[in-house]
Amino acid sequence: MPGPVFAFVLAATAGLALACASSGAGDRPAAGPAHDDALRLAMVETQIAARGVRDPAVLAALRKVERHRFVPAEMRAASYEDRPLPIGSGQTISQPYIVALMTELARPGPGKRALEVGTGSGYQAALLAECFREVLTIEILPDLGRRAETLLSELGYDNVRVRIGDGYDGWPEEAPFDAIVVTAAPETIPRPLLEQLAPGGRLVIPVGVGSQDLVVVTREGEGFRREIVTPVRFVPMTGKAQRER
Repeated sequence: MPGPVFAFVLAATAGLALACASSGAGDRPAAGPAHDDALRLAMVETQIAARGVRDPAVLAALRKVERHRFVPAEMRAASYEDRPLPIGSGQTISQPYIVALMTELARPGPGKRALEVGTGSGYQAALLAECFREVLTIEILPDLGRRAETLLSELGYDNVRVRIGDGYDGWPEEAPFDAIVVTAAPETIPRPLLEQLAPGGRLVIPVGVGSQDLVVVTREGEGFRREIVTPVRFVPMTGKAQRER
């Protein structure tokens, strides 16, 4: 396991915006499909596979899903860099490595169903859709959720369903799930998400306030096995999670 990974899913700071604006875009080759494809393949090899992600389905999904489609047009030149980028509504798209890691930790399979809590840009949902039979995803911010739903539909992901709402309670009427991936950090793991795991199912979730850990919880019989993977930094889970503190 590599050293600490910090998945900054926070609003872009002025420093980040300045860095993007002064990143030497004039020195880059002109953006276009071939250029994007080359950058995406290089991203997978140098940022993802080289750092230990091995699942063939996850790597294939990362090579296929066009990350630049999930970021604002002005961020396209930076789409395949290993860092978060602003997507509006005070949110960001996570760095590619942490998205890949979380997808692999979910243990995908073609016959499995996944729940995502925190749709954001829709990029994580698209990767999950390449690796799972069905993906349900919940976004608490209506503008982001509707935008992601439209884009995912345009890209042909008819195995993804988007719900606008608070993901703390999961999607109980559609449970159980083989995997649940959470992209915002609660202080403690929401009990409803544990209860919605299928036998052998895995919950991948950042947990903590301030200092956070990426945690994998596996349902084993009547109990749960918890594993801490790596330090991370995610935006806090809002809504009911904040009221439960």
